[in-house]
Amino acid sequence: MSINENAPMLEPISFLTSEEARDIHYILMDIDDTLTTDGKLHAESYAALWKLHEAGLKVIPVTGRPAGWCDLIAREWPVDGVVGENGAFAFWEKEGHRLASITHPNAIDNGDPRLVSLRDRVFMEIPEARLSRDQFSRLYDIAIDFAEEEPILPLFTARKILAVFINGGARAKISSIHVNAWMGDYDKLSMATLYLATRFGYSDTHDAAKVIFVGDSPNDEPMFEHFPMACAVANVLKYREFMKTLPHFVTQREAGAGFAEFAEVLLERRRC
Repeated sequence: MSINENAPMLEPISFLTSEEARDIHYILMDIDDTLTTDGKLHAESYAALWKLHEAGLKVIPVTGRPAGWCDLIAREWPVDGVVGENGAFAFWEKEGHRLASITHPNAIDNGDPRLVSLRDRVFMEIPEARLSRDQFSRLYDIAIDFAEEEPILPLFTARKILAVFINGGARAKISSIHVNAWMGDYDKLSMATLYLATRFGYSDTHDAAKVIFVGDSPNDEPMFEHFPMACAVANVLKYREFMKTLPHFVTQREAGAGFAEFAEVLLERRRC
């Protein structure tokens, strides 16, 4: 995929300067199709997490994945916390392997009758729609699978699902695999900045340039818009017509290989 032909507004991550790289303190990233490739966490992207962590950077996944997954990620990955369910909460591991958490003040349980009614309407109006297999471990949102398992549904079907939730008064976003819907005014960005401020004393006014976020899909747009150093892996380009905001940088490679490329460039520039 040619960056020059398909994404003229984006700069290759190789344009990152040494000065910019040395100013970075926090690495935030999506998981599905950013760290993973075809649903698998490959060695090169997982090794990249370890390299970033060992370089002293704060590494924090920001994902639509459920609370059950985030418990494992906070405990077993080389990370300094994880934001889950598109911003409903953050988990991190304290001394003594104790799990700590904060919940967004606007988060509403996914048993809310309004959300359940909209879920049922989706299934009635779009019979091919199905719940995500990880729904059982979710606390605050409902995830409709359109591309994680076969049969893969087209993006226009995902957009129909999205419209049902939004027109019904819910918040909803399309990721690379799911349509996630929730009640409550929050998103990945609001929880990520709350977590950074609560845990590390981050100031949104003074520290935004110290953060680099790496993502791949429309549900990452708030992060792309807010953080001036945001980057996407190359597969973001397939969603370009559905997105209003693109990040500053893009990798040449897709998915997990793209994340490994990003990490290599960042760490190399920091050594210069």
